[in-house]
Amino acid sequence: MDIFKSYREKGNPDKAVHMAAYMKNQFPFLGLQTPERKKINNLYFKQLNNNVFDWDFVFNCLSMPEREFTYLATAYMEHFQNIIDPATFRNFEKALLTKSWWDSVDSIAPVVGHLCLKYPWLVTDYIEKWIYADNKWLKRTAIIHQLKYKKKTNIGLLSKAILENSETGEFFINKAIGWALREYSKTDPLWVKEFVSKHKLSGLSAREALKWINRL
Repeated sequence: MDIFKSYREKGNPDKAVHMAAYMKNQFPFLGLQTPERKKINNLYFKQLNNNVFDWDFVFNCLSMPEREFTYLATAYMEHFQNIIDPATFRNFEKALLTKSWWDSVDSIAPVVGHLCLKYPWLVTDYIEKWIYADNKWLKRTAIIHQLKYKKKTNIGLLSKAILENSETGEFFINKAIGWALREYSKTDPLWVKEFVSKHKLSGLSAREALKWINRL
């Protein structure tokens, strides 16, 4: 199965215009929407060797101009996350920095989180460094990679990632801080409420952090 050909054949130029506009026209689109992409992906992934993860495939997808191929790369990472060799983890940094925007970063971050939970040494070797990175997307990943951890959340690491970046003035960082805290508030609302009250956060971060708590 030639998945690249399938993507192009199923594209819709009219939808592509609207999809590109939604992403502020930063990337061209084929006009292939999520339900159709998932159908094609599922057929393709079933044909692959479940014991082999191919970074060349990932970067081939990321090199293509149309944004749907970036989504294919992130879907591939997620689907095969259990067999990714931690020794190749540096490739995540390369992927995060390739045509970076919130849509790609937010799809890669949970896979990063999955690997970090499985191999804790990756936190020291990578996440701790990304907290202090010059690049906002690496910072954002360091802040949100624990979104699915719930009770397994390392609150010390979360606190450090937030507090070291709480005064950047960067929208995507402030949004990530609020998102990470809001998600953890579903596990420990008292901790989050106290954290927000004790620390100087942007208005955006604080509002986002308390959204779920304020509904209780």
